[in-house]
Amino acid sequence: MAEAEAAQLKEEGNQHFQRQDYKAATKSYSQALKLTKDKALLATLYRNRAACGLKTESYAQAASDASRAIDINSADIKALYRRCQALERLGKLDQAFKDVQRCATLEPRNQNFQETLRRLNTSIQEQLRVQFSTDSRVQTMFEILLNENSEADKREKAANNLIVLGREEAGAERIFQSNGVGLLLQLLDTKKPELVLAAVRTLSGMCSGHRARATAILHTVRIDRICSLMAVENEEMSLAVCNLLQAIIDSLSGEDKREHRGKEEALVLDTKKDLKQITSHLLDMLVSKKVSGQGRDQALNLLNKNVPRKDLAIHDNSRTIYVVDNGLRKILKVVGQVPDLPSCLPLTDNTRMLASILINKLYDDLRCDPERDHFRKICEEYITGKFDPQDMDKNVNAIQTVSGILQGPFDLGNQLLGMKGVMEMMVALCGSEREADQLVAVEALIHASTKLSRATFIITNGVSLLKQIYKTTKNEKIKIRTLVGLCKLGSAGGSDYGLRQFAEGSTEKLAKQCRKWLCNTAIDTRTRRWAVEGLAYLTLDADVKDDFVQDIPALQAMFELAKARIVLISDLRKGCLALVLRAQLATSDKTILYSVANTLVNCTNSYDVKEVVPELVQLAKFSKQHVPEEHPKDKKDFVDMRVKRLLKAGVISALACMVKADSAILTDQTKELLARVFLALCDNPKDRGTIVAQGGGKALIPLALEGTDVGKVKAAHGLAKIAAVSNPDIAFPGERVYEVVRPLVSLLDTQRDGLQNYEALLGLTNLSGRSDKLRQKIFKEKALPDIENYMFENHDQLRQAATECMCNMVINKEVQERFLADGNDRLKLVVLLCGEEDDKLQNAAAGALAMLTAAHKKLCLKMTQVTTQWLEILQRLCLHDQLSVQHRGLVIAYNLLSADAELARKLVESELLEILTVVGKQEPDEKRATVVQTARECLIKCMDYGFIKPVS
Repeated sequence: MAEAEAAQLKEEGNQHFQRQDYKAATKSYSQALKLTKDKALLATLYRNRAACGLKTESYAQAASDASRAIDINSADIKALYRRCQALERLGKLDQAFKDVQRCATLEPRNQNFQETLRRLNTSIQEQLRVQFSTDSRVQTMFEILLNENSEADKREKAANNLIVLGREEAGAERIFQSNGVGLLLQLLDTKKPELVLAAVRTLSGMCSGHRARATAILHTVRIDRICSLMAVENEEMSLAVCNLLQAIIDSLSGEDKREHRGKEEALVLDTKKDLKQITSHLLDMLVSKKVSGQGRDQALNLLNKNVPRKDLAIHDNSRTIYVVDNGLRKILKVVGQVPDLPSCLPLTDNTRMLASILINKLYDDLRCDPERDHFRKICEEYITGKFDPQDMDKNVNAIQTVSGILQGPFDLGNQLLGMKGVMEMMVALCGSEREADQLVAVEALIHASTKLSRATFIITNGVSLLKQIYKTTKNEKIKIRTLVGLCKLGSAGGSDYGLRQFAEGSTEKLAKQCRKWLCNTAIDTRTRRWAVEGLAYLTLDADVKDDFVQDIPALQAMFELAKARIVLISDLRKGCLALVLRAQLATSDKTILYSVANTLVNCTNSYDVKEVVPELVQLAKFSKQHVPEEHPKDKKDFVDMRVKRLLKAGVISALACMVKADSAILTDQTKELLARVFLALCDNPKDRGTIVAQGGGKALIPLALEGTDVGKVKAAHGLAKIAAVSNPDIAFPGERVYEVVRPLVSLLDTQRDGLQNYEALLGLTNLSGRSDKLRQKIFKEKALPDIENYMFENHDQLRQAATECMCNMVINKEVQERFLADGNDRLKLVVLLCGEEDDKLQNAAAGALAMLTAAHKKLCLKMTQVTTQWLEILQRLCLHDQLSVQHRGLVIAYNLLSADAELARKLVESELLEILTVVGKQEPDEKRATVVQTARECLIKCMDYGFIKPVS
């Protein structure tokens, strides 16, 4: 029974194969294999299933099945040839050649076998030629590099060729198989920078995307040797070794996104030990005096990139826990370094900031309160362990550590500020005679002043010291920072008029000094940058921002500073400047752009303001709680005046230039601030022409597409305001207009407020009236369901705007098809909206209905079925007081008359004929000409049907 069933399944499989249903054939053959023990049948089934494997490109399975058939019958020529085909596809040319050679021996006259034999022979010869050629090239390159008598240009060429070869999979494998790693170690031993660089870059290419090779290289070269190379003073070398380590880490952790199969996967079972060893050595580098500042930065960069989880949905944060337990104190030591002290480790300008970023990332990667408490305790123990009445340097290190943490996880830093003696030590260091102490103390006070409670403490206990330092110090670094500290303290109350920190006029004096420095082009850019940062704090005071916008030279100096730095960094990126110098420039420019954007946000009052509920204000007053007060100059009239002055000073061209800045300096937070400013500038419809003329429309588009969620919404709202009243061809020239659609559609979300919904609908209405290509773009962005939803809205203006937008959209064929589809009330809604009392709403709905009924006769018939009120609504439209509405009603009547004779008869038998007759008999003056003409066309249509006769 089983053998018979197996034979039947084989026949079924053959039939499936003939119908090219290879999956079904495979299934039948597989079922048959389970039922039979007959060797001849087994061989046939395996051979047939191999044929299916070839057809479905399952070459490994095909080779396996063919091998089983051959095991049963070694002379099975079909199985041999199928295995040959599968092996060829798998790249195993030598094995495939052996199989086809046997086939040709068994059937020497078979032309197919002979042709395959020749093709495989040619392929194998070419492969061998390339292989031996590569081996020879590798050997020659190493001979040139290791020969001290080789010419310099030959060495350079050989080094570059070796690097390129190492980046290719075949080349990397040949280098590895030809004792290349040993030869590369010899290059490292030469200690000649150009040869060491070539070796490091070649190793980096060999490690990329190959876990087994990366593991072997790591163990052969050794992590301590790799780290020692990264620790050197040579910036280019340090960066190259950092790339090598990153390639190794990516391969070991699977971040290279490549699949590892077969032998390679079997070679590397567990990489955790190696990854932990790399992390441990990087942490040791942070506190070693033998490591250069560049090397320390690269170690911090590697830890920043590879330790914290990239996705918080991943549960495992064991790498972060390991670093917290074994390396947090080392990171804190880096953060607490003071460059002016003799015990300071080698640093760059970015080292402490990179360490602060790492602390922030580690803290954010913790999953629960116990982990965060453990983190905090380590920080507390480290800082308290530094306090020493006999050693002022240790105290300075402790305060510098707190200052660094405040630049990372601010909540943690704020908790540390509450520790006994920390704030007091900061204030005490301000009174020190050593400039290094003063510099650390002032920076710490600046970072600590973010919280109002801390700022109040500093104002009470240390502001007089800051003022004294500002007046007496001759150190420019300290003077500038002290000014910014005073600016920050002066603005600690924010925009709350009732929380002014300094006496009347003090903040204006500070702002005047900042403006003076800003306008002085003889002062270096770094100093002027601090002046802008000071203004970013002080302009929270309405008196300061009102004075600032009246100082046109200061405004323009700020704009020019922002523009100049953007041009400089762009030019430098085109040149051959070193990477780290570019990074340092980007860091300073990032601060400039952020400060300028922040200042403009303050001047335009475009920051978020909590809505004040009168009842809660009364309750707060009754309970003697502080109630925020608005400065008299923060009222709308003053804000509008400041906006006018900013526009006159050329703020739009400055903003447009800032938007074009490189992504390294234009952060998402800065983009959000710029979007807020743009939105405030667009508020008055009269100003929008000026904004468009100066390129504001184009500048808003990238802000609406990239950045924070809040920033994108603000920019989209600004685009909506411009798109609602401007000619799109002028505001968004060329293809840019299509980029505007998506931001406007995003504002139709129900989570957005009513004004954003309304102005987005107005903008889309304007765009949809320009071309069918724009209507198609709006349709593809799936805006139709949202527009339809707002047509149901109770709010009159939203409903009107949505209907006007739909009136333009129904010209599009795909939109018309939505109305033609069965089982929806879209047409019914439009008909009912024609019967509303609102004239503008009626006009839009009637326009949509006129175009729909003109486009499709089916919709004319459907209109009479969606509601029993259709005829009454139509008659009201044809008698409407507004000529535009009346004209659209008469067009609908004409479309219905033209669609179907029976429908026309029904209309003639109603009161509509009398309405058409009355309107058609009127004298067509200049205003009523189109209305009368349309009514007469309707009557002529009735005559054509023979329903009425002309009166002579």
